[in-house]
Amino acid sequence: MAQLPEDVRASLRFFAFYLANGTLDMELLDGIDYRPALMQFGSTLEMVFTIFTNVLEVDETGLVINEGDAQLRAAQWIRHYCNPSYVVDPPFRLWETKLAGP
Repeated sequence: MAQLPEDVRASLRFFAFYLANGTLDMELLDGIDYRPALMQFGSTLEMVFTIFTNVLEVDETGLVINEGDAQLRAAQWIRHYCNPSYVVDPPFRLWETKLAGP
């Protein structure tokens, strides 16, 4: 069985670090301590990772080509979750929020 490419694994690792550290997209999430909200219900954190991985693109050699875009979309979801008056632009498309698996 093949592993995820090293660049993808690194992107996931950094995303998890920034998320847990409270430093994901410092500009968009400035002043918002989103960590308690994400840990309150498992489905909230699940959606953050769903959006990040659904948006993440990898080229034919296994290199991630849009890590910043994937982080931004996840951060936008967090901002909207913590502050429902925040308008996500552009709005999420169904494929961005579709859960994988059974």
